[in-house]
Amino acid sequence: MSAKKDEETGLGSYYNNKTTILQEARVFNESPISPRKCRALLTRIVYLLYLGETFSAQEATTLFFGTTKLFQHKDSALRQMVYLSIKELANTAEDIIMVTSSIQKDTQPNLEVIYRPNAIRALCRIIDAIAPSMVQAVERFYKTAIVDKSPSISSAALVSAYHLFPVSRDVIKRWVNEAQEAVNAKATSSFFSGSSSSNYLGFSASAPPSPGYQAVPSTSFITQYHALGLLYLIRQQDRMAVTKMIQQLGGGKSGAGTTLKNPMALCMLIRYAAKVLDEDPNVQKQMLELLEGWLRHKSDMVNYEAARVICEMKNVTPQQLIRPVAVLQLFLSSTKPTLKFASIRTLSALALTQPAAVSNCNLDMENLITDSNRSIATYAITTLLKTGNEASVDRLMKQISGFMSEISDEFKVIVVDAIRSLCLKFPAKQALMLGFLAGVLRDEGGYDFKRAVVEAIFDMIKFIEDCKEAALGHLCEFIEDCEFTKLSVRILHLLGIEGPKTPQPTKYIRYIYNRVVLENAIVRAAAVSSLAKFGVNVVDVAVKRSIGVLLSRCLDDSDDEVRDRATMYLRVMKEPPLAETYVKDESVFSLAALESKLVAYVKDADASNQPFDTTSLPKISREQARQESARPSALETIHTLVPQKSAQSAYAKQLQAVPELASYGPVLNSSAKPIPLTESETEYVVSCVKHIFKEHIVFQFNVSNTLPDTLLERTSVIMQPSGDAGLTEDSIIPIPLSVQPNHPGILYVSFTRDKPEEYATASFQCTLKFISKEVDPSSGEPEEDGYEDEYQLEEVELGGGGDYIVPTYVTFASEWEKMKGAANATETFALSAMESIKAACDSIIEILNMEALGGTEIPSSTAVHTLNLAGLVVGGVGKVLVRARMTFVRGQGVTLELGVRAEKEEACNLVIAAIAG
Repeated sequence: MSAKKDEETGLGSYYNNKTTILQEARVFNESPISPRKCRALLTRIVYLLYLGETFSAQEATTLFFGTTKLFQHKDSALRQMVYLSIKELANTAEDIIMVTSSIQKDTQPNLEVIYRPNAIRALCRIIDAIAPSMVQAVERFYKTAIVDKSPSISSAALVSAYHLFPVSRDVIKRWVNEAQEAVNAKATSSFFSGSSSSNYLGFSASAPPSPGYQAVPSTSFITQYHALGLLYLIRQQDRMAVTKMIQQLGGGKSGAGTTLKNPMALCMLIRYAAKVLDEDPNVQKQMLELLEGWLRHKSDMVNYEAARVICEMKNVTPQQLIRPVAVLQLFLSSTKPTLKFASIRTLSALALTQPAAVSNCNLDMENLITDSNRSIATYAITTLLKTGNEASVDRLMKQISGFMSEISDEFKVIVVDAIRSLCLKFPAKQALMLGFLAGVLRDEGGYDFKRAVVEAIFDMIKFIEDCKEAALGHLCEFIEDCEFTKLSVRILHLLGIEGPKTPQPTKYIRYIYNRVVLENAIVRAAAVSSLAKFGVNVVDVAVKRSIGVLLSRCLDDSDDEVRDRATMYLRVMKEPPLAETYVKDESVFSLAALESKLVAYVKDADASNQPFDTTSLPKISREQARQESARPSALETIHTLVPQKSAQSAYAKQLQAVPELASYGPVLNSSAKPIPLTESETEYVVSCVKHIFKEHIVFQFNVSNTLPDTLLERTSVIMQPSGDAGLTEDSIIPIPLSVQPNHPGILYVSFTRDKPEEYATASFQCTLKFISKEVDPSSGEPEEDGYEDEYQLEEVELGGGGDYIVPTYVTFASEWEKMKGAANATETFALSAMESIKAACDSIIEILNMEALGGTEIPSSTAVHTLNLAGLVVGGVGKVLVRARMTFVRGQGVTLELGVRAEKEEACNLVIAAIAG
């Protein structure tokens, strides 16, 4: 009651006020010292710091040195509070190094005091804050503390090593033997040093806890958890060492031989195994055997972690999922809510990719629909939606409707995502699904929930033709009272695209114009653009006239953006060529490429008298432009064009930073992705990226050294072209620094194009040359004298369309017709090695590096298909289009008729030569 009164009258805020605490700090100077008063004040100081309160340097210093005066008192509880305060104030206070000697006295091995671990952690914070060079001076002490028999002291030293690692890597790396010893150490009988007759919860041997209390065992293996983390931190850059550590500590196929007794340490080891498995598929068999062994561990925590990792493996097979799914199924009937929740969540994620493997758990999941924990019930029912059949949809939808009002927005989003996938899986149930989504759209909810529902309806409009009009009607009703501007803008944009295509487009115009009258400026501007799309795309003259009247009314709007849009679109509606460019064209410039070209244009002094040329800029579709910010649909695949443009821009910045290449001008094109020249598991991993300039070609080699105790110096690549390539070598720019293990270096080889107007083709034999130096594992220093060595790489091919063509987006049908009178060529090829039309499509796209249009990269037939491609040829040659007609006969391969249309003859020849080669 007194605490409640304090809260109501504001006494609590006064009591913990910073000014009040600073005034009361004089209690530290009293003689004799009052441990009770000092502990209370220190608690208030730490409380303020945890709340985010900041002290000035002078205030923090005053409090810090006032706190250090308490070292005079021997009270253990007070001393622990002193160290807690010192740790928090060390980041702000000045001259804190003066307290180092007092802390070091409390860290001595001969002291049997409860606050020794606190002292160790405080010493670490002092060193970290002001004197990283002191780590070497206290190294011997910390190494001794790591192997101390008391788990609390050992753990304190290990955690301190974590904090010191970023500031003194080389010193901490020398503690690997002590960390290994701590991993293998047996637990002691007491968590804290001191009394051997009581465990670390404070229960004495002679006075057991009250009945019904489940006592924690007196032994502790928590040190293993901290030691394992430090071992990984030291070895994380050496994948082979990490793999060896996992195998040594894993305990074999059954997991029974492991020295790790702490479940948290085992869980962490499992996560390390998952990381290695993800980075190196070659060790899948060994890692999978260890993971399956951990499925039989006596700890539920370890069982679940191993099962989760297997379920999240890339390319996991149904056979490999049998055991982990069985473990998760067993947990579904557990009495522990945490186990049930974790298992159903993992099964729910797995159901997206492997619904058949999860379907065995359907009966257990149905029992969870009525679980009192609505989070568990939500996951259960959404997982059943993913794994169930069409017949069970109606029953499950009724059950979902029953508890939607009982769950939080976070779980409502999960339900909506499941419905979203289900709509596309069972299109025949679209009316039921759409009715449900429209219903929840009218319910109360936050932005994320409403956005999820709108995205689900968008997917239905895109992929299910039968529900388009009904879905648009529901969206029109929603924007009548939508409180989220972003959603209103998105829906208006969609109405502008889909509305004119419907049989009765006029019924949507009223809803759109209402937004012009009733909404804020942002929504009004979006509504004007949407109306303009109706005016341009609807054939009916009466509708065009009506749209013109509505847009004219917008000319008097109070917002300049709305007025400007209305003015522009009124002009566009009167001139069809403008409408084709500004309304009907579905392409936009790639922002990454546009930025890169503009930067190069501004920096180029010779280009200042010439207008900026946009014809060489690649374009992307509006859908691709939105893909990084918009949420991908359930059936959409992430397109590679936008990331490729971002990579091109990054390469351009990287090359400009190399002094020897800065004078070459802007990069015309770079390889879509690095080309591997070695196997991924070899000691030296090398890849190549080709950069095309107006008068030069630069080969970039990314070199990675995987040998843990070796450095490479003066690393370069010798390239020997076969025959007359029309190229003259300029320079080799070696890696300036030594190539350390798992830290890649970059080198360049530059060639001049003897005839820049021609497209050089050649094969290059490549040899990696370097000086190899061994590294002393104890000191970390390389030997003075190394030896010259070389390593043969795969050949690098230059030529073909992929090196000189940039993918771009166009509306293929209209562009193909426009280029009817331009340069064209047609050739027929027999691709006998191709086993399917899909393989032929993938190969052609990769060779030519062109943009596949209209979804033609995915064949709709296994016998006959047409692939449409578009690209820009670098060097001002212009646009090139390809229509590849293919037929497939089993045993004979693919017959390809390649039709090419381009602005110049050179582009046609380049494409034909690339396929012929």
